[in-house]
Amino acid sequence: MAETRKKAEEMVLIIENWLRSKMDDAGCAGGIVGLSGGIDSAVVAALLKRVFGENMLAVKMPCHSLSEDGDHADLMIDSFDLPWTSVDLSDVYDRFTEILSLDKNSLAAANIKPRLRMTVLYALAQDSNFLVCGTGNKAELTVGYFTKHGDSGADLLPLADLTKGEVREVARFLGVPAVIVEKAPSAGLWEGQTDEKEMGLSYDQIDEYIVRGGKCEASDEIDRRFKLTEHKRKLPEACIVFEDRI
Repeated sequence: MAETRKKAEEMVLIIENWLRSKMDDAGCAGGIVGLSGGIDSAVVAALLKRVFGENMLAVKMPCHSLSEDGDHADLMIDSFDLPWTSVDLSDVYDRFTEILSLDKNSLAAANIKPRLRMTVLYALAQDSNFLVCGTGNKAELTVGYFTKHGDSGADLLPLADLTKGEVREVARFLGVPAVIVEKAPSAGLWEGQTDEKEMGLSYDQIDEYIVRGGKCEASDEIDRRFKLTEHKRKLPEACIVFEDRI
């Protein structure tokens, strides 16, 4: 237990120093994060509060979301005394899907939610001279489990080198409430949705793949997904017409 706590403390120190450096480089005052009620956003919010104090903002953005998620977001706000605001996107989402004649049960419609949230975060960030801090971890980035130009739309990814298990270790070290740490991870895109059910993979499998350098029982499937989602981890491909241009 002591060794686990020491490792978590070291990870926190590295991330905090990195956040300070990146904000200084950008000439920004602090960071903003979407607070979903899940563990990843809780950890990023707690880190931002530790580093920047009042110069951070946690944004609740319900969009026909589960009441439990809102309760857990509120629990984080109360537990860490987070500066916060709330922007309800339900009506905007309804109107958007109506204009596009989209089936609200489709993945195309579900992915509108994180893209609307990204738009809100960047508008609020620019207004306060903040940088948008994403919540993606190493496991999600490895298999491409994120919405392109949605939750991947961020300036900084503080958790990008941490497995899901390491995120839990950091969360416990920071004092994130146990109910948030232990809940089944979910993007909250629809009723009953969980990350692992949608991926068809467990976070433990993906974490093992990362830690063991690509060696685990699910390595073939994870390799396949890594290859298929490579475009999500890169800037848009540019067609090079003139090879001699800078």
